[in-house]
Parts: sequence; C-alpha cells; structure tokens
Amino acid sequence: MPPAKGPQAQTIGSAEFDPDAFLASWAQDFPTLLPQGNDLRSSIIAAFNLAQSDNYVYHAVASVTLAQVQEAIQHGDENGLHAWYPDEAGKSSEHPPPTAADIAAYTSIFASTTSTSKSLNGYAANAKKASHRASVAAHLQSKRLLPPSYVVAKLKSPHINPYYDYWAWSCRNLEWAGPTANTVQVKQSHHVLPVLMHHFGCVAPSYESLEVVKQSAKGRKVLDLGCGNGYWTHMLRRLGVPVDAVDNLQSKYRTVWINDVMVEEGEKYLKTHNGAKDALLLLVYPIVGSDFTARVLNAYAGSTICVAGTQNANGYTAFQGRVIDEYMAAEKPAYVKTVQIPLPSFAGKDEALFVFERFTE
Repeated sequence: MPPAKGPQAQTIGSAEFDPDAFLASWAQDFPTLLPQGNDLRSSIIAAFNLAQSDNYVYHAVASVTLAQVQEAIQHGDENGLHAWYPDEAGKSSEHPPPTAADIAAYTSIFASTTSTSKSLNGYAANAKKASHRASVAAHLQSKRLLPPSYVVAKLKSPHINPYYDYWAWSCRNLEWAGPTANTVQVKQSHHVLPVLMHHFGCVAPSYESLEVVKQSAKGRKVLDLGCGNGYWTHMLRRLGVPVDAVDNLQSKYRTVWINDVMVEEGEKYLKTHNGAKDALLLLVYPIVGSDFTARVLNAYAGSTICVAGTQNANGYTAFQGRVIDEYMAAEKPAYVKTVQIPLPSFAGKDEALFVFERFTE
C-alpha cells in the first residue's frame, strides 16, 4: 500500500495559502513585508494573511505566541537575550556586540547575488583583530570544504527565498554576526526561532546550498526524508530538481509548503522502495533520538547523502556529543565527506550543509 498523503499546502489561521503566489508576492513586496523596525508580529500577520487577534502557539524550543515573541523582541538585549559570544569557558564576552556593518557583511555571505567564497574571504580580510568578526571568519573558513567541480555563479537578481530574508532581519535585530568556535558553549536560543521554524523549517537554505544539492544529485531524484513542512523541497523544485518528500508528520508546522508529503516512517519507506538506490538522500535536521539516523542510513542503498544541520554539538541541535561528519566517519566509513559549507545560522547556532559520497571502483 502506498504511503498516505499529508496535508495540502496551508498556513493554519490563514484563509488561503498558495506557496507560489506567496513567493511571487514576496518578490515584489518583500521590503515592505519584512519587519519594519522591530515589529515581527505585524510582519508575519501581513505576510501570511493572519487575523490581528492571532494567538496561535508556536511549539519548538519554547512555546510562544506572536505577542509573546514581540514582547521578547522589545526587551532587546536585556537579561542576556543577545549574549551570543561567550568565551571558551562559556562566560559572557566583555567585547561589545558586533557592529551593524559586520552583521550586514555576515548576512551578505549567503546572498544569492554574491559569491559565498569571495564574500567569506572579504569578511575575513576586513575584520579587526580579536573582533567577533575575525573569530566568525576564522571558524567558518576552517570548516568550509567545496571542491572546484562545484560552480555556483552569483545571480544578477536575488533568488526568492523569504526564509533568508527573515533570517537576515533576525541577525540585525538580535545582534548576531555568525558563529565562532565558542558557539558550542551557547545553550539558549531566542523566542524568534519557533516562529521561523514553524513557517519555514529548522534551518534556512542558502542559494549556494540549494545549488550544491542540485549539482550533487547530477540529474537524479532527491529524496527529502524527514521533509518537515517541505520548504527545502519547494525551493529545490523551483530550481528544477525532482524531489520526493517523506515525513511521519510527528512534528507540527504552522505552514506547509507542498501538497504531496508522503506520510511514512523513513526506514519503512526506504525498505519498500529499494533503498532509494538511484536517489540522493537529503536529511534536513535529522533526528538522532530512537536511532532514527542510524536506521535510515542503514536502509539507504544509494551513493550520495546530503545533511543540513549543525556543525557543533551545543546540545539543542540534532546531534549531541559528535556532529554528522564525526558520526559518518565512525559509523559509515564507506562514505567520504566531499562538501561542508556554512548555512545561514540563527543566533546561537552553527549550521552547515554536508555531502557524503560512496565511491565505487
């Protein structure tokens, strides 16, 4: 029996949600749809056509309403809400927060109209010694791995990606200029995160990361296993990538971006579909509880695995104790890490896209 179909594309509390119409409107109006000043609540209500009295509860690392999130935003950096840069012992840094210029330079690294590699090099070259920016640049450069066979050309016009735009706003608002080696010491998040997760997913794709998945697939189908609300699937499909989306729907999202989520446990789906041997396996924020990752990777029969998730082990991300490349090296040594590129990371997080290849003679 084929997997059951999930819900249609929707935003709970909105009379109508059409993903392509949303993106078309965003392309035209996003400067005015983004939060004006600090007003995230009004922005989300306008963008997703919600009632002014909206009281939906966003469940994630915290359970909050838009009104509660807005109240937290209004408190700014009070009570350590913007304390993103501890020292190696986890104590708050005595340095002032990153400058607006450094934050803008960080977010532009992931813009579709810039070359990520060149932007990252420029971010490092223009950093003051011993600054947050210098630490971020050194950390991201030390982790980055992208073979020259991947060519991601910058675009003349921005790639339409509202998650990236909201994320960039959150960086400015929360005084965040990217992760450092000490981000592993950060154990808290911010109330904004559940809102972004519910509407867009656990981690924001950059244009570069979507292109890397596309080029890694080499014309094959992508299997987005544990697809969540389908945002990555929808973004990949808009780039012409064929994607099958599977999720058990145990996690609830306010916005769903696709109409054809196949509702099934990942391991079961793979076992009934020949291990998806002819597809690229995409895991966005895979769950490690109950051995989900181990069972899925054991059932997968293909040669290419892409994982979007954490590149540190600070505890509230998907891997704790060891990150995915360490896990793969220990548990799946036949797969070689070929790519590791930073992703737009929410304040206090350190995200990356990994590609693992199994080569045959």
